[in-house]
Amino acid sequence: MSYEQVVNDVVQVVEGVGGGIMVAGGAYAFAVFGRDMRAGRPDPYGGLRQNLGRAILLGLEVLIIADIIRTIVVDQSVESVAVLGLIVVIRIVLSFSLEVEIDGLWPWNRWRLRLDESQRK
Repeated sequence: MSYEQVVNDVVQVVEGVGGGIMVAGGAYAFAVFGRDMRAGRPDPYGGLRQNLGRAILLGLEVLIIADIIRTIVVDQSVESVAVLGLIVVIRIVLSFSLEVEIDGLWPWNRWRLRLDESQRK
Protein backbone atom coordinates (compact mmCIF):
# COMPACT_ATOMS: atom_id res chain seq x y z
CA MET A 1 0.00 0.00 0.00
CA SER A 2 1.52 3.32 -1.10
CA TYR A 3 1.65 6.58 0.79
CA GLU A 4 -0.76 8.24 -1.66
CA GLN A 5 -3.26 5.41 -1.22
CA VAL A 6 -3.16 5.77 2.58
CA VAL A 7 -3.68 9.52 2.30
CA ASN A 8 -6.53 9.00 -0.18
CA ASP A 9 -8.15 6.59 2.26
CA VAL A 10 -7.76 9.13 5.08
CA VAL A 11 -9.29 11.83 2.87
CA GLN A 12 -12.22 9.56 2.07
CA VAL A 13 -12.78 8.93 5.78
CA VAL A 14 -12.66 12.66 6.53
CA GLU A 15 -15.11 13.34 3.68
CA GLY A 16 -17.38 10.62 5.04
CA VAL A 17 -17.25 12.20 8.48
CA GLY A 18 -18.16 15.58 6.97
CA GLY A 19 -21.09 14.09 5.10
CA GLY A 20 -22.12 12.11 8.17
CA ILE A 21 -22.10 15.27 10.27
CA MET A 22 -24.47 16.94 7.83
CA VAL A 23 -26.80 13.93 7.65
CA ALA A 24 -26.84 13.29 11.41
CA GLY A 25 -27.12 17.00 12.15
CA GLY A 26 -30.01 17.32 9.72
CA ALA A 27 -31.80 14.35 11.27
CA TYR A 28 -31.25 15.84 14.72
CA ALA A 29 -32.53 19.24 13.57
CA PHE A 30 -35.72 17.68 12.23
CA ALA A 31 -36.18 15.62 15.40
CA VAL A 32 -35.88 18.78 17.52
CA PHE A 33 -38.27 20.54 15.13
CA GLY A 34 -40.85 17.77 15.58
CA ARG A 35 -40.45 17.93 19.35
CA ASP A 36 -40.85 21.71 19.33
CA MET A 37 -43.95 21.47 17.12
CA ARG A 38 -45.59 18.96 19.46
CA ALA A 39 -44.69 21.04 22.51
CA GLY A 40 -46.16 24.16 20.93
CA ARG A 41 -42.97 26.18 21.32
CA PRO A 42 -42.81 29.55 19.58
CA ASP A 43 -41.03 29.68 16.20
CA PRO A 44 -40.00 26.04 15.73
CA TYR A 45 -39.16 26.84 12.10
CA GLY A 46 -36.53 29.35 13.20
CA GLY A 47 -34.94 26.72 15.42
CA LEU A 48 -34.96 24.25 12.54
CA ARG A 49 -33.16 26.73 10.29
CA GLN A 50 -30.57 27.45 12.96
CA ASN A 51 -29.89 23.79 13.71
CA LEU A 52 -29.71 22.86 10.03
CA GLY A 53 -27.36 25.77 9.40
CA ARG A 54 -25.08 24.69 12.23
CA ALA A 55 -24.94 21.10 10.92
CA ILE A 56 -24.18 22.23 7.38
CA LEU A 57 -21.57 24.69 8.60
CA LEU A 58 -19.72 22.08 10.65
CA GLY A 59 -19.89 19.56 7.80
CA LEU A 60 -18.49 22.11 5.35
CA GLU A 61 -15.59 22.86 7.67
CA VAL A 62 -14.68 19.16 7.81
CA LEU A 63 -14.95 18.85 4.03
CA ILE A 64 -12.56 21.79 3.64
CA ILE A 65 -10.06 19.85 5.77
CA ALA A 66 -10.35 16.88 3.39
CA ASP A 67 -9.79 19.12 0.36
CA ILE A 68 -6.73 20.71 1.94
CA ILE A 69 -5.22 17.32 2.81
CA ARG A 70 -5.83 16.01 -0.70
CA THR A 71 -4.30 19.06 -2.37
CA ILE A 72 -1.27 19.42 -0.13
CA VAL A 73 -0.33 15.76 0.18
CA VAL A 74 -1.60 13.96 -2.90
CA ASP A 75 -2.08 16.25 -5.88
CA GLN A 76 0.53 18.98 -5.78
CA SER A 77 -0.01 20.96 -8.95
CA VAL A 78 -0.86 24.56 -9.74
CA GLU A 79 -4.21 23.46 -11.14
CA SER A 80 -5.16 21.53 -7.98
CA VAL A 81 -4.15 24.48 -5.77
CA ALA A 82 -6.29 26.81 -7.92
CA VAL A 83 -9.23 24.42 -7.65
CA LEU A 84 -8.71 24.18 -3.88
CA GLY A 85 -8.65 27.98 -3.64
CA LEU A 86 -11.92 28.21 -5.56
CA ILE A 87 -13.53 25.52 -3.41
CA VAL A 88 -12.40 27.23 -0.21
CA VAL A 89 -13.71 30.62 -1.41
CA ILE A 90 -17.09 29.10 -2.29
CA ARG A 91 -17.32 27.34 1.07
CA ILE A 92 -16.30 30.50 2.92
CA VAL A 93 -19.09 32.42 1.19
CA LEU A 94 -21.49 29.61 2.11
CA SER A 95 -20.23 29.67 5.70
CA PHE A 96 -20.73 33.42 6.00
CA SER A 97 -24.22 33.24 4.55
CA LEU A 98 -25.11 30.37 6.89
CA GLU A 99 -23.80 32.35 9.87
CA VAL A 100 -26.00 35.26 8.82
CA GLU A 101 -28.96 32.87 8.65
CA ILE A 102 -28.17 31.47 12.09
CA ASP A 103 -27.34 34.69 13.94
CA GLY A 104 -29.22 37.25 11.88
CA LEU A 105 -26.16 39.48 11.46
CA TRP A 106 -22.74 39.47 9.86
CA PRO A 107 -19.99 37.85 11.96
CA TRP A 108 -18.07 41.12 12.23
CA ASN A 109 -21.16 42.84 13.71
CA ARG A 110 -21.49 40.54 16.72
CA TRP A 111 -19.92 43.19 18.95
CA ARG A 112 -22.96 45.39 18.28
CA LEU A 113 -25.28 42.66 19.49
CA ARG A 114 -23.22 42.22 22.68
CA LEU A 115 -23.18 46.00 23.14
CA ASP A 116 -26.97 46.18 22.79
CA GLU A 117 -27.40 43.34 25.30
CA SER A 118 -25.08 44.99 27.83
CA GLN A 119 -26.90 48.32 27.50
CA ARG A 120 -30.26 46.67 28.22
CA LYS A 121 -29.02 45.37 31.57
